[in-house]
Amino acid sequence: MTAIRDTAALRHSRLLGVGAYRPETSVPNEAVAERTGLDPAWIERRSGIRSRRYASAAETLPMMAVSAADKALAAAGIAADGLDVVIVATITSMEQMPAVAVEVAHRLGATQAAAFDISAACAGFCHALALASDLVRLGRAEHVLVVGAERMTDILDHTDRDTAFLFADGAGAVVVGPSREPGIGPVVWNADGSRNAALKMSSPWHDGAGEQPAERPVITMSGWKVYRWATTELVPATRRMLDLAGVAVDQLDAFVPHQANMLITDHVVEQLGLTDRTAVARDIVHSGNSSAASIPLAMDELLSSGKAPSGGLALLVGFGAGLVYAGQVVRLP
Repeated sequence: MTAIRDTAALRHSRLLGVGAYRPETSVPNEAVAERTGLDPAWIERRSGIRSRRYASAAETLPMMAVSAADKALAAAGIAADGLDVVIVATITSMEQMPAVAVEVAHRLGATQAAAFDISAACAGFCHALALASDLVRLGRAEHVLVVGAERMTDILDHTDRDTAFLFADGAGAVVVGPSREPGIGPVVWNADGSRNAALKMSSPWHDGAGEQPAERPVITMSGWKVYRWATTELVPATRRMLDLAGVAVDQLDAFVPHQANMLITDHVVEQLGLTDRTAVARDIVHSGNSSAASIPLAMDELLSSGKAPSGGLALLVGFGAGLVYAGQVVRLP
């Protein structure tokens, strides 16, 4: 029997560059309050958000993804035609096919790259990063582009008091490549489908027989259920991420959680025992919750502002609809 040749060669991977795109329009709490009847001060107390970014019609999903990717490639010093794989994490493409990643690869000029999307909601970026790391470590790819891009406002009921103040738009990207030293730790991830009603779409696009719902499907959420799950599950999960990476809490230079809610971030920070030594991403204050885009956007903000050092150790964790989570320790680009 002829054996299949396997060219895999185990090596290390790391982040080589990060880039971000933030839509031009900033929407303050006062504007959301007008549509929902909520108090602007209550919105900030409940979420930590003061303003969020909304994409215009011209700021399409591929456009934002490409802009973030261009910056990540420039930071990494990698040409687009040197990419082997393009992965886009998103839940807001209005087209079932083709994948957004295919359009992104085309616009970038990544003519030699495979391209595909993944759907893991707010944990999508960390899922994609795990796949990219393993592709590089196994020698299946030399350089992989990972993008988190969302237009959450396309699936938002802007009058809904449970969700309208939270969600926003944007894109962030990283380039993953080979390294002499470990730069991306093992992923820890989980999915609990028994809780999927806590954060989901209001209805399918159609019933399987072509019948469409009377109203456009939008995101719905039971905030207290998501909060209870997140504050219960994330602390042991993040501790496992640190253990598998061999990194102690007091060795972290940055903590970059999904920017879902400041109350959740504060809970995890307190329970992990993080000190002032660790920069905590709080990009949610001015960017809102941009789902799969939030972690790379927050990472970019920490680095560009100098709050976290290049080459420092960072703990990433994403969590959201499913309910799912995923995360890993990385060395910042």
